[in-house]
Amino acid sequence: MTTAPRILPAGDQALTVEFADRIDDAINQRVIALADSLEQSPIPGLLECVPTYRSLLVLYDPEVTRGRDLSAALLERARAQTRATTIHRLWRVPMVFGGAAGLDLETLAADKGLSVANLIAAFTAPEYRVHMIGFAPGFAYLGGLPEALHTPRLPKPRQRVEAGAIGIGGQQANINSVPGPSGWRFLGRTPLRLFDPERAEPFLMRAGDRVRFEPIDIATAERLDAAVAAGTTIVEPDIR
Repeated sequence: MTTAPRILPAGDQALTVEFADRIDDAINQRVIALADSLEQSPIPGLLECVPTYRSLLVLYDPEVTRGRDLSAALLERARAQTRATTIHRLWRVPMVFGGAAGLDLETLAADKGLSVANLIAAFTAPEYRVHMIGFAPGFAYLGGLPEALHTPRLPKPRQRVEAGAIGIGGQQANINSVPGPSGWRFLGRTPLRLFDPERAEPFLMRAGDRVRFEPIDIATAERLDAAVAAGTTIVEPDIR
């Protein structure tokens, strides 16, 4: 069911355009459609847009536009936008399962009544969607995890999980962008760096991108690690 967006204040220099109260691909598509529209044809006074699962945070300059006027313009634009107009990318993410980064691979397979091989097959089968970037710089929240793999987070988070670790939290998958604490269940890692402040675009992925995980062995992962450390681009996205 299509819901009408509503505008909520977020302090004195930001508004939230809320489309729904749930995680849903169609809702997320509407969020990204509005973000795309505002990027391509900005409203005067708009400073930045931040897409989330179900809403868009819009920061603005109150010396250029009033919140009331911006609210009306945002509602008009949101109602007109139903599909994102930007061409999005498909990332084929190399992933080595198990090892030091795959902290939960065997335990999760046993909990699900699967062999490790079958768990890997189930995890790599879908094409995931980047619903949003958040929590940490470049951290990718991925929708599309098969229902059979939905798993609650750990009751007690680990204090440090390395960048590149790939895991499951509830009904989502994720790719860690920086080291830090986490309660997600981790299956392996990728040599890709989702966040690199030295790059022209520090965040590798954007909301609306697609992801497919492609299993690699340890030797390949180590070779790709070395390439990334040397500044070599190891993956280019397919453009859609």
